[in-house]
Amino acid sequence: MLLTIDVGNTHTVLGLFDGEDIVEHWRISTDARRTADELAVLLQGLMGMHPLLGDELGDGIDGIAICSTVPSVLHELREVTRRYYGDVPAVLVEPGIKTGVPILMDNPKEVGADRIINAVAAVELYGGPAIVVDFGTATTFDAVSARGEYAGGVIAPGIEISVEALGVKGAQLRKIEIARPRTVIGKNTVEAMQSGIVYGFAGQVDGVVDRMARELAEDPQDVTVIATGGLAPMVLGEASVIDEHEPWLTLIGLRLVYERNISRT
Repeated sequence: MLLTIDVGNTHTVLGLFDGEDIVEHWRISTDARRTADELAVLLQGLMGMHPLLGDELGDGIDGIAICSTVPSVLHELREVTRRYYGDVPAVLVEPGIKTGVPILMDNPKEVGADRIINAVAAVELYGGPAIVVDFGTATTFDAVSARGEYAGGVIAPGIEISVEALGVKGAQLRKIEIARPRTVIGKNTVEAMQSGIVYGFAGQVDGVVDRMARELAEDPQDVTVIATGGLAPMVLGEASVIDEHEPWLTLIGLRLVYERNISRT
């Protein structure tokens, strides 16, 4: 089976693939202070609970694919693959890795690995033109051309960042649960903040995607809009432009990139 690891700024998502099917997944906090040994213990604890894997670290794992937006964690995961999975083929997404998606940016190295991986999966699953909206630490909008090229994107503050900023900077505000309020017009401070977050982000998604689609295609209706990320469900029912929801888009992209590179590793 293939172990895929998507390291984000806030959370790390792990997925276990049996062929093309994801059979297990885990979400843990991203901690840049964790050493390779600590990460290995954590992996052993998670995967040791799965019935299809053996008791020893690495039993049942035939390959590993990793992308990370946190360089220090990528360094430690590289050490994990070397020390604890030495006999298992591993693909770490970084410059030089074959993705099959041309990057039309002034400096392609600036683009986060997860955003390229999302584009890979979007092209494979839905074709182009497409826009991927990833609700993570930041809310990112990534454009894929009709020819399957990464055309660029938009980066906006994420939902959790916005909630935290309101709680810290607002003298009479506080941190709140991210949830859909009873009504758009809040009847108390908490509901008013929840409304601003949920419907404010839904309006942002509709507005940004509409403008991107008009630049991306002659007919904006030809653009497929895919939502992913842990907080996507909060906006799905309110944003009118989203066509597809694929929570494992990045993990699927990692599987595809692994398959395209494993013969070269």
